[in-house]
Amino acid sequence: MKFHNRREAGKRLAGLLSAYRHQSGLLVLALPRGGVPVGFEVAGALNAPLDVFLVRKLGAPHHPEYAMGAIATGGVRVMNPDAALLHLDPAEVEAVVARELLEIERRERLYRGSRPPLDLHGRTVILVDDGLATGSTMRAAALAAHQQGAARIVVAVPVAAPETAASLRAEVDELVCVTTPSPFHAVGLWYDDFEQVSDGEVGTLLALASKKELP
Repeated sequence: MKFHNRREAGKRLAGLLSAYRHQSGLLVLALPRGGVPVGFEVAGALNAPLDVFLVRKLGAPHHPEYAMGAIATGGVRVMNPDAALLHLDPAEVEAVVARELLEIERRERLYRGSRPPLDLHGRTVILVDDGLATGSTMRAAALAAHQQGAARIVVAVPVAAPETAASLRAEVDELVCVTTPSPFHAVGLWYDDFEQVSDGEVGTLLALASKKELP
């Protein structure tokens, strides 16, 4: 099964989430940038608010390609236990965290403008991305959403690697996925159009979604 593009994938995904339509306290959080067009369709179909939820990799000092952890919206950090083996300088680690937190805040201002972030406390949160390969970013997002008070966490994606879907399903309240093809290889292979989503498109879709929420 292939998707034409992210918007079409979002519509298919929304069909599997129909039980959540009009649920009180529901919130759709999309991981930018690729998850936003998918999340836009899901939020529209479920009549739910849409917001972005940013996660940034924390590259190890002097070895930025190595992910020592991740930091998410709200400043919640998830550290890789194996990073302790590198005997990292705490001051250098904090410098990386501060830099990535500033980038998260910059992107949030860019995407959301003056609109405040939505409150997660006590809400059912549907975390949406355009696909799952290793799942590391989504794991960080789920943990961060939990630490910010979400009552129920649902991960929803159009496509995922089978082993990633199986492991992540045990870590969240529910995982909803249209297809888990094997062999998987890469998320982009399951889309006819997998062009990079621009910052401008993210901002436009969030603005459109916010207008739909108005009475």
